[in-house]
Amino acid sequence: MTAMTCPRDILLVEDSPLDARLLQEYFAGNKPPHNVHRVRDGESALSFLYHGVEYTDAPRPDVVLLDLNLPEMSGFEVLAAIKQHEHLKDIPVIVLTGSNNEQDIQRAYDLQANCYLEKPHDADGFSKLIEVLDRFWLRSATLPKRD
Repeated sequence: MTAMTCPRDILLVEDSPLDARLLQEYFAGNKPPHNVHRVRDGESALSFLYHGVEYTDAPRPDVVLLDLNLPEMSGFEVLAAIKQHEHLKDIPVIVLTGSNNEQDIQRAYDLQANCYLEKPHDADGFSKLIEVLDRFWLRSATLPKRD
């Protein structure tokens, strides 16, 4: 399958139910639909990636969509752990967050985020951002092969 027709596995690390629902509904409506695996916090994200007890059969995601403001473990900590792990560091991590703070942007890129996107504050803007993200990262970009 080409990138245009290949369903992708997306790890969505998002604690906001509304933002998660918008993303999940958009990707479920794709032809073919992408597989969205949502976790609500950083510890669960790492458990998913490391195939912890409740995620022993979890697929290797093609892309991680990561919010920075998470309960317990911050998105920065998750990003650092992914990029320091020998078998995970090549997974593209797209920071999708409400922060437009210059220090957050710089820190995310210092930790090797592949992209930093600020969440729009309205549903229409959010939908357009998801569409662009899908078109570039999930349909056009050549991503590393899954293990």
